[in-house]
Amino acid sequence: MTVLEDRIAMAQSDDTSWLDNMFDRLEKMPVPEGYKVEIVEGTIYMSPQRDVHWHTIRRIVRALEDTFGVDVNALSDVRIDFPGHKNGLAPDVAKLRDGAEMDAEGRWRHEDVEFVAEVISKDTATKDYGPKKTAYALAEVPVYLIADPYQGKCHLFTQPKDGDYMSDASIMYGADVDMTTTLLGLTLKTDEFPRD
Repeated sequence: MTVLEDRIAMAQSDDTSWLDNMFDRLEKMPVPEGYKVEIVEGTIYMSPQRDVHWHTIRRIVRALEDTFGVDVNALSDVRIDFPGHKNGLAPDVAKLRDGAEMDAEGRWRHEDVEFVAEVISKDTATKDYGPKKTAYALAEVPVYLIADPYQGKCHLFTQPKDGDYMSDASIMYGADVDMTTTLLGLTLKTDEFPRD
């Protein structure tokens, strides 16, 4: 290893320890039912899950199940540590590659994430379009989808490179999100996505 690789590994280890400590504390707190908790760039966010949010998540998961079967390794609101400074994220939907296994600490690895979908809420929009998008690109998540019920649009990001996505498409609700050229190989229908 080089000095730089050693420093990166040490920083990631420090971030993981810090994240573990913070999540242990959060689990002991009385977080209200129906709230999602995640840490983005070292800041703790608690956001309520609304009906519009949940119904959109369900439609995305159903599309994954229709394509990959009901045993698809899809998660919702489960902590996955992503690159960047103190990113213990809980994507609305994350699809893991076939054969993905938890690490020694019992967590899923960001290297196994093939797809992430986030559904915008007013309180989290800047994080989903900003630092979380960067974290997913740094992790080289091949496909990142944002469903935005306020705009009535989906934003599809593909081809991660150097902490950003080279391809960005906007699709109005009602049109299909064509992901057939990605490793997902599916088309997501948005005509029944609820709006806020």
